Amino acid sequence: MRCRVSAVAGAVLVVGFLAAVRVGHAEQAAPGAGAAGRAQGAGRGPVRPECVNPALPAAECNVPPGINWPDPPLGAGPFLLETAVPQHRNIRVVVVATGLNQPWSLTWLPDGTMLVTERAGRLRAIRNGVLDPNPVAGVPEVRAQGLQGLMDVVLHPRFAENRYVYLTYNKGRAGDALIATALARGRLDGMALTDVRELFVAEPWWDGAGGSASRIAFGRDGFLYMTTGSGGGANFGHGQEKNIHKGKILRLRDDGTVPADNPFVNDPSFKPEIYSWGHRNSLALIVHPVTGDLWNSENGPNGGDEVNIIKAGKNYGWPVVSMGRSYEGPWQGKFEKEGMEGPLVYWMPAMAVAGMAIYTGDRFPAWKNNLLIGAMRVGEIPNTGHLERVVFNEKTEEIRRESLLWELKQRIRDIRQGPDGLLYLLTDENPGALLKIEPAP
Repeated sequence: MRCRVSAVAGAVLVVGFLAAVRVGHAEQAAPGAGAAGRAQGAGRGPVRPECVNPALPAAECNVPPGINWPDPPLGAGPFLLETAVPQHRNIRVVVVATGLNQPWSLTWLPDGTMLVTERAGRLRAIRNGVLDPNPVAGVPEVRAQGLQGLMDVVLHPRFAENRYVYLTYNKGRAGDALIATALARGRLDGMALTDVRELFVAEPWWDGAGGSASRIAFGRDGFLYMTTGSGGGANFGHGQEKNIHKGKILRLRDDGTVPADNPFVNDPSFKPEIYSWGHRNSLALIVHPVTGDLWNSENGPNGGDEVNIIKAGKNYGWPVVSMGRSYEGPWQGKFEKEGMEGPLVYWMPAMAVAGMAIYTGDRFPAWKNNLLIGAMRVGEIPNTGHLERVVFNEKTEEIRRESLLWELKQRIRDIRQGPDGLLYLLTDENPGALLKIEPAP
């Protein structure tokens, strides 16, 4: 059964913020924005081809233009901010590195070097707070358009032995404009990936409409979990289609092949790689550092962003069930349905949830076991990106939320706990930045 969780705290914060937004900015369309622009903070673009000879429902082609104005520059920092927790009343946000082009994901090498993906197709290295001007060579060719491009980067659990780096990305093909979501790995040798191999390509190829994000994580079972986005337009219902990979979380061996104990491996109506289904667009996939459970964050449309605990074989409902509204205003669907899983946390209106982390370090002891999750835009209003902290009780039931970093007005694409116990964030901007949150006196 679907379960309900309170969103009162988040709603109150959003209402208060939106009431304070200046109304003097013109509403305008950003050229070429369209459906992709909705998720990126831009205004609506020209009439989409599918709305001239409609394959979309009429209501979806009549969404009013969005509000558009440039994101403010970040500034050099550091920024001294306050939180609601007395033990950590004062925090400092330090700008570690700038000059990134829409950074998407980050990870650490054993020597402390950070690898950062840029959506345009580059893998960058940051050492001791300095961005190497030369990207890592050997990254597969990427189709970067709309919301697509190079996405996640993850190290093999035995990286010290095999030097494997895994990437997810969107690829194109000759002869048409269709794209697919792919998984590749290579061996890191200095500033180059060698022996790069494409391990998996999700089916079907599609026109790029709708969700295209792909996150990866190695579970405690040693297998690789990979998310795929559900399509848009005529492909709106991909999440419920059993014989395709889109709108799913997949479970693979580290070489991209299918484990023998996958939940649907003996059911010919399902693709054998599928681990869970009924997903829209997963912007985070993590293994809870305490419980070992798999968690994802998932974008709704104009409401219904979710965090879910992922279980084998379960259906998470999209687009049949949602706790949010569609872009046009009506409720997306039913709030609950027998046989479909409910979210652990949800947001209404949506805040474009992104990367997330469960904090387990010692630098912020009062935040232990809290969820920290990036937000890129609240209620389709630009300059509302921030970081959100969600507190749970001993039963993993949500009991409160706190919104942080509103003052920076930056879209927070990813957040990770570093080896030093501090928090590191990527801003989804161009230029984008790597930020660090540390205690302040």
